[in-house]
Amino acid sequence: MSVLLEVDSLSVKVGKFELRDFSLTIAEGECLALMGPSGCGKTTVMEAICGLRNDAILGGRILLGGEDVSILPAGARGIGLVPQDMALFPTMNVRAQLEFGPRLHGWKRKVMAERVEGLACDLGLEDLLDRLPHGLSGGEARRVALGRALALRPRLLCLDEALSGLDEARHGEVLAVIRRVIEQEQVTALHITHSSTEAEALADRVLAW
Repeated sequence: MSVLLEVDSLSVKVGKFELRDFSLTIAEGECLALMGPSGCGKTTVMEAICGLRNDAILGGRILLGGEDVSILPAGARGIGLVPQDMALFPTMNVRAQLEFGPRLHGWKRKVMAERVEGLACDLGLEDLLDRLPHGLSGGEARRVALGRALALRPRLLCLDEALSGLDEARHGEVLAVIRRVIEQEQVTALHITHSSTEAEALADRVLAW
């Protein structure tokens, strides 16, 4: 199985926090859970992989599909991110959230509409497409954030504590949706979590910090 993501001796400094010589690999089609205590640098690593910490990288390389993307801007990497706070656009309805990436990349209207309808069906969002974020439950908002991250068919999906704050019932529901959609989309995934239950349920492999 070929390697999709390789983080090679990455060193990053953000404020007073510094991480030295961190490495990992993820195979094509694999879901890797990265676990560790708060403050150890998991989110910083993910942000560097996604292109959100380019100015903080001191050394090392980030390779995606064999290409060095260490200095590429976030939008050029082909990575979908579901951040912990979801970061939904407050004035956009669910349909517009899902259309955001394809519209930015100039997709044709018909192709974009088909992709959005397909994601809405897969994620159980068909009846929510006209809703604004403030009218969504926590589980619904996370499904929208997942759909937005998947809309451009990314090579890599990054999930940063994407299930935090959900009650037990919604946690299980959203976890099942994520697992099913990752399989359907055949996407490679990096899942940051502090929950061993989540890691065991979702990941093919767990890397403990």
